Amino acid sequence: MARTSNRRRLTATGMVTAAALALALPAGPAQAADGTAPPPMTNGFGLTQVDTAVGGPTNFTITVTTPEVSGKHHIKIILPSGYYADPDRRYPVLYFLHGSPDDPIQQNYPALTMSDSMITVIPDGGARGWYANWLNQKTQIGAQNWENFHLEQVIPFIDANLRTIPAKRARAVAGVSMGGFGALHYAQDRPDLFSQTASLSGDIDLSARSMDLRLAVVASVTDALGAICGSSSGACDPGSSPYKPGVDSDALFGSPYPVFNADWRWNEVDPAAHMDKLAGIGVSVYVGNGGGVPTEPEFWLEGAAQHVKDSMDALGMPYHYVDYGDGSDWGTQCNGGHNSYCWEQDLRDLIPRLERAFAS
Repeated sequence: MARTSNRRRLTATGMVTAAALALALPAGPAQAADGTAPPPMTNGFGLTQVDTAVGGPTNFTITVTTPEVSGKHHIKIILPSGYYADPDRRYPVLYFLHGSPDDPIQQNYPALTMSDSMITVIPDGGARGWYANWLNQKTQIGAQNWENFHLEQVIPFIDANLRTIPAKRARAVAGVSMGGFGALHYAQDRPDLFSQTASLSGDIDLSARSMDLRLAVVASVTDALGAICGSSSGACDPGSSPYKPGVDSDALFGSPYPVFNADWRWNEVDPAAHMDKLAGIGVSVYVGNGGGVPTEPEFWLEGAAQHVKDSMDALGMPYHYVDYGDGSDWGTQCNGGHNSYCWEQDLRDLIPRLERAFAS
């Protein structure tokens, strides 16, 4: 696998954005009159809220159910500090996808609360949902149509309930680890929805040449915990695995084994193989090298990021690429590993760039 040990920061022709156009929009949705509580959200698009919103007026979590994915699901919403002061203003939206086996509530990066010019929405992606509609919907964990949940339900629900700019030019998708795959995958599947996408330490090469990453995905699906401990939440205890119950290895994308083209579905969703689908979309990729330690997930993710970069170079695409190596000059606590310290610094670089792109 191609690897890179030195830190590189490459920006090709800046971020790609849609033309800035005036948008005639109706008055915004209802909100708490004094801004002392989260704004009321109306059910719709297949989403039903359960319980009440938890949190303050600009940083809160709702819980929903949907026929597309079994169980209850959190959606964390972060509003700009001035959201209630100017009831006529509308905002672009960043959809931020968490890693495995995290939850939206755990996404407490300070950088996500610093923007006064965009809304951030963090939908549940499950402990091992992989931001996809699973091939097998009849396993013991029930319906697993995560892509339908996010793109066909959450996005229109947010547009209907908050003062968004409901257009491609004002919508971005980014994510860490499993969410990094989801961010590129969603933008490739629905380039009509997003003008920007970003992967932070993402599993963005699922081809046979990155078989280590493909098998890590399989390990989360089957609950082969020995192969998955050390994910985005740190070391895990086999006695309290977040990946139980395990299901068949083919449940997600069919057979993962490259024999007689049996893995064709994996190749279809491999972001590295389809970067051409992101033409006209701003692409950002962040990765470290895990300090050169093979037991560190970032060690292997660096190779995947390099494959994506090679694909973009071959296509002549613009992009923003940061390989911060061992993290020695990337944030005060980043060690180049698969952890929140490095991702916080990634976000501190990414979010101002998104703000500029949305404003252009």
